[in-house]
Amino acid sequence: MFYWFMKRLFIAPLVNLLFRPWVKGMSNIPAEGGAILASNHLSVSDSIFLPVAVERPVVFLAKMEYFTGKGLKGKATALFFRLSNQLPMDRSGGAASANSLGAGERALLDGQLLGIYPEGTRSPDGRLYRGKVGVAKLALSTGVPVIPVAMIGTDKVQPIGKTVPNIRRVGMIIGEPLDFSRYAGMEEDRFVQRSVTDEIMYALMRLSGQEYVDTYASTVKAKLTAERVAERKAARETLAENARAQVRATVDAAKKEVEHIRTPKDGTPTPGHDEPTGTGTGHDDGAPRGDGEADGSETLRGK
Repeated sequence: MFYWFMKRLFIAPLVNLLFRPWVKGMSNIPAEGGAILASNHLSVSDSIFLPVAVERPVVFLAKMEYFTGKGLKGKATALFFRLSNQLPMDRSGGAASANSLGAGERALLDGQLLGIYPEGTRSPDGRLYRGKVGVAKLALSTGVPVIPVAMIGTDKVQPIGKTVPNIRRVGMIIGEPLDFSRYAGMEEDRFVQRSVTDEIMYALMRLSGQEYVDTYASTVKAKLTAERVAERKAARETLAENARAQVRATVDAAKKEVEHIRTPKDGTPTPGHDEPTGTGTGHDDGAPRGDGEADGSETLRGK
């Protein structure tokens, strides 16, 4: 009841006023009964635009991180996702992921519409990436139809890393339901799961016009993250090396300045260090000594 109140009286009027979403193929969504809405994933706001456009309530499997954030922002995000009728999806694999799919399976068997993003995470660059087989497991175990939904332009409204959305128009194209009843009883077959998932992704590619990449988006994101970390590390090392070079240059300049001060400009030695010394310097009357005295005495005797 609270979800209906929030959607119809608050969220929907605001979204329709600001973003004026257009929708094609709404008649492909059944009026009742369980069905999977399998959508491409361009923005966190995808989980807002699609439920607003669809008359029936839509339960979404959203990644667990939206429900476990810390601080005021994290708690506000978790509250919003809970109030918007979304279920936490553990993507770590194993029993945790199986339990998350179990919650989605119960919703489908209860006749609800379940929204899911087969890519598992938002596209890092606007392309469509390989789907994970969880959507196939749900479709095969419940027997409900899968309805492909292409979100158009939502990555321009709220790109990855941007909190405040850009105000611009968005669109949705809802494709015809995909029936996989031909695989009844084969839900545990990994080949069948992959075939069903690939068929869903092909339908999304045709509706959205996105380039398809046969790689998991999470793998590409991890690679991009590693590259960014390496770039930041290299930038820090470059800054540190530049700082060290600047220090060395300053020290070298200081040494040269000290040497310049100690050495006279004409290159002559400092006075007082190389004066000649001798015994004659002890006589200060200027009178001749030695042979001169003998000559003088002879002259006097001759007179």
